[in-house]
Amino acid sequence: LGMSGFDAYAAYYDLLYRDKDYAGEAPYVHGLLQRHAPGVHDVLELGCGTGAHADEMALYGYEVKGVDLSAAMVERAEARAAALPPGAFSDTASRPKFSQGDLRDYRDGRQYGALLALFHVISYQTTNVDLHAAMATAAANLAPNGVLIFDCWYGPGVLTDPPVTRVRRLSGDGVEITRIAEPQHFPNENRVDVHYEVSVEGPAGAERIRETHPMRYLFVPEIDLLLESAGLCRLDVQEWVTGVDPALSTWNICVVAGRK
Repeated sequence: LGMSGFDAYAAYYDLLYRDKDYAGEAPYVHGLLQRHAPGVHDVLELGCGTGAHADEMALYGYEVKGVDLSAAMVERAEARAAALPPGAFSDTASRPKFSQGDLRDYRDGRQYGALLALFHVISYQTTNVDLHAAMATAAANLAPNGVLIFDCWYGPGVLTDPPVTRVRRLSGDGVEITRIAEPQHFPNENRVDVHYEVSVEGPAGAERIRETHPMRYLFVPEIDLLLESAGLCRLDVQEWVTGVDPALSTWNICVVAGRK
């Protein structure tokens, strides 16, 4: 996901999102890549978090490099990839590789056939400056015929069905977790600040983590302008995973873009 505030969160991140269907989302992303960039082999994932998407894409045979701002997330991603059975890949070189970096200015001198920014990473870029920087990074790291795929919060859906306070309770790895997510809406900035309070109880005692995750919701014409500013253009937009056209009930859209 890519913010230093995620360091404290990293230890419980996988448990909190264990219900997220990474294995179900990977074939969807794979299908988009095959449709828009057949033959693509190398993938750069911006804001890779603990590497769950990267691992799934590597199992399809892609050479994946993941980048995240949080050192703790990168550490967990490396450990997760190292734990995958050797037989899962066509060769050991196909294990994903990870490094720390900021998607607003990441450059490694390579150009990749595909760039991914998944699980709302682009929505974490809440200012126009950050959004422009993210698109400039995409353009700088994208091969001439490459594609950028990202998902984000969709403005019409957020405004039609505004976020509400939610409580999640779960247990695993010897700990009990309660997470309260309380949204604060700033409509004139197209932003929702989600205030998280995570209470953890386990053998080592109790811990409380407070985090605020500012989220920017986006609109398709706005996305087109952002892409255009970086010399990119939209190839497709659809509801995340379902593939249907975005509607007022859509909270999460997927955008496929390439060079102009």
